[in-house]
Amino acid sequence: MKIIFLGTGTSVGTPVIACNCEVCKSNDKRDFRFRTSLFIEHENAKIVIDCGPDFRLQMLNNNINDIDAVFFTHKHRDHTAGIDDIRPFNFMLNKAVDVVANSETIKEIRAGNKYIFDKIYKDAPCLNIIKIENKEFEYKGINIKPINVLHANETVFGYRIAGLTYITDANYISETELQKAKNSDVLILNSLARYKHRSHFSLDESLQIIEQVKPRVAYLTHISHGMGLHAQTQSELPENVFLAYDGLIIEM
Repeated sequence: MKIIFLGTGTSVGTPVIACNCEVCKSNDKRDFRFRTSLFIEHENAKIVIDCGPDFRLQMLNNNINDIDAVFFTHKHRDHTAGIDDIRPFNFMLNKAVDVVANSETIKEIRAGNKYIFDKIYKDAPCLNIIKIENKEFEYKGINIKPINVLHANETVFGYRIAGLTYITDANYISETELQKAKNSDVLILNSLARYKHRSHFSLDESLQIIEQVKPRVAYLTHISHGMGLHAQTQSELPENVFLAYDGLIIEM
């Protein structure tokens, strides 16, 4: 399995518009963060998890020339707003792209992008909608487990794909759902900042979840400028926990 972190930032990214903090003014490229997204190549599947407003540049910057599917975690615009930029995969590769999501997310995508589904505009993205529930399913021969987490009062799906568990935009995971992440080789988990937040795990809370799951290695994502400088924060983390950064590639 090959994993590329396409984006590791929050809904506003880093640097934040009009912010003059040391993180937003940093010259360390690891402190520059697009909206959170992940690319996974596993067996015969090429999957992107979430396509936010930075999707086009994320594809170009990482030389990704083919995808089979976009798996959505939830309906928020920082995770769905790039859906129109799926179009080049349609007309350059002459194929539809699968969109995998729960019913609430699909409903929001349809409502916010009516031109895609009204069949009037012939160059709209060509999507194959696959509706999933919180039940194990198969995609291209790969068994995948959704993991139901809470983002304040919103339902968000994480995904367990082979030895990888990916969870973003969460501030609560039930014990039942957390069991799905146990024995992961790699856990990727959201961690917004050092301070407590109403809808995202703080750094301390993320480290507590990692201690419960006990993965071989963990990467933190969905990171805001409130986390502090990458280099400083990384120096304070346990030896098997890493701050992810845009463009980071890991092989499993």
